[in-house]
Amino acid sequence: MQKKRVAVTIGDLNGIGVELALRNHTTISKRVDPLYMIDREMLEQASQLLHIPIPESFKTLDEVGSYFDITPAQISAESGRYSYDSFVKAVELAKSGAVDAITTLPIHKKAWELAGVSYKGHTDALRDFFDADAIMMLGCPEMYVALFTEHIPLHKVAECLTVEDLKRFLVDFYYSIEEQAKSQLKQKRKIALLGLNPHAGDGGVLGGEEEIIREAIRQVHRKLGVEIFTEPLVPDVAFTPRSRANYSYYIAMYHDQGLTPLKALYFDEGINISLNLPILRTSVDHGTAFDIAYSATTPNSLSYLNAIEYIAGKATPISF
Repeated sequence: MQKKRVAVTIGDLNGIGVELALRNHTTISKRVDPLYMIDREMLEQASQLLHIPIPESFKTLDEVGSYFDITPAQISAESGRYSYDSFVKAVELAKSGAVDAITTLPIHKKAWELAGVSYKGHTDALRDFFDADAIMMLGCPEMYVALFTEHIPLHKVAECLTVEDLKRFLVDFYYSIEEQAKSQLKQKRKIALLGLNPHAGDGGVLGGEEEIIREAIRQVHRKLGVEIFTEPLVPDVAFTPRSRANYSYYIAMYHDQGLTPLKALYFDEGINISLNLPILRTSVDHGTAFDIAYSATTPNSLSYLNAIEYIAGKATPISF
């Protein structure tokens, strides 16, 4: 099988992304054909600071963004702009068919803000670029968690929870993983849907949002013709060993509800996957790690390698 062509965005150059790219090039090149969204001049500067030679087959672009001086572990508008430009180049290549998929290395959201970028992160931007309701799913084969709401303040989560919005999300999610969902049903396993409130509302005593969730589930099951989603689960026991024996896909109502248990259990190996898009995009499930960037501490590469492996394992890019 011909290797997938993957555009690898370089992330925030003041962080660990470029080190991950340099250190793991030989390994990932055995599985995919990577093209790195960085120009040679910036790559050489990073290589010198890291004391890591540039592999001979390390393919880059002629021009990505404006040159700047890398300042390890610093938040800057210049690094934010470059990481955004790197990402935009990858999207352009994916849209044109020049690459089969995108893997993104970590950005810093504050640096994007300083650079005047209006998006909170990659997923927000992808929704706009493709006019699609991209779904953020993170995890590994042992456990994947999709997020109904993502990077919003906690006090706004409840007001975002409507029957129509949740219904649309659940239908999109099902069709994004339809093959896996059908496999789950054959094993008499469903997709775990978390409640919003403590004790899943305790019959309305601790909140009534679970009734919104139940109504959305009823309508979705009628539309799909299969009963694939659970009733709203009590969040604080949904990730116990006994519960995890029954589920491999979870849907959380908000960011920390799903990602706190996921990262406690599978921090190093987890990846980020964008579902419900016409392209395949994966990412590392960690940040810029400024505390170890350009230092004697070598960053853990497992998330990056798994993000690449997810793409390599797909027979064709996901499209809807």
